[in-house]
Amino acid sequence: MAQSVRAETNGLPPVARPAPRLPLTWLGVVPFFLFVAAFLFYPAFSIVLQTFLDPARNFTLQNLSDLNQPIIISSYIYTIELSAVTALIGGLLGFLLAYAITIGALPAWLRSSVLTFSGVASNFAGIPLAFAFIATLGQLGLVTQALRSLGIALYPNFSLYSFWGLAITYVYFQIPLMVLVMTPALDSLRTEWREAAQNLGASSAEYWRYVALPVLLPSILGTMALLFGNAFGAHATAFALTGGGAQGNVVTILIGAQLSSDALSNPGLGNALAFGMIVIMTITIGLYSFMRRIAERWQSS
Repeated sequence: MAQSVRAETNGLPPVARPAPRLPLTWLGVVPFFLFVAAFLFYPAFSIVLQTFLDPARNFTLQNLSDLNQPIIISSYIYTIELSAVTALIGGLLGFLLAYAITIGALPAWLRSSVLTFSGVASNFAGIPLAFAFIATLGQLGLVTQALRSLGIALYPNFSLYSFWGLAITYVYFQIPLMVLVMTPALDSLRTEWREAAQNLGASSAEYWRYVALPVLLPSILGTMALLFGNAFGAHATAFALTGGGAQGNVVTILIGAQLSSDALSNPGLGNALAFGMIVIMTITIGLYSFMRRIAERWQSS
């Protein structure tokens, strides 16, 4: 407006400003937003809504009240314990492996091989993973048969279909995920920090205790939270191993039973179970995001 007035006072015709336009580069993210809206936000909103509705579509709190059942409480405890154990084991072993390929001065080809394998293994889950472990550690698995020929009997002391059997299976995809997330964090450790610590007389153990680990701690805790959520949301692997039996009564199997079973079908309770799962996953993702922001701020300072 000011430019038009000045142009008119100078005897020149007013110059119209071009209307602002959205850059065409935004078109590239439209499919992503549509996908997230269709397969993440809409299902989550639908679950939350149906948790508070009865079959007649009236408001109710009965679905949440039904969560106070021993089998459901034990299922949540079982799943939380399984997720926590696999997050701790996978986080520890994954951190050591990431350290070995970054700071451990291993050959470059080994680093690229481990990262390539981690990218594949972190997404190798579900029925194929369950079948691979059944063929390896099942009662007639290759490793089980080989140990039996050496006089070592895994069964009945160990069972692939028990808590620790599920934990070992979950750790298979937890370790690679930890490697993929922690490798950039370890790469971000500056050599100047180690040199400064050495010049001040600090040993390698003191450097890790007072410098490196405090810097890496937010990344480690955030990634372990991510591993926890990754295990908590797993369904196909546990279902394929246990067949939905009570021995592997994880929350995701209970949800499937309530939504699709002919005998136990209770959609309201299934949505309430999924709502509780959404709450736990939201806390987990929020903790991961918070820790990542702290880690990025510390590493960039």
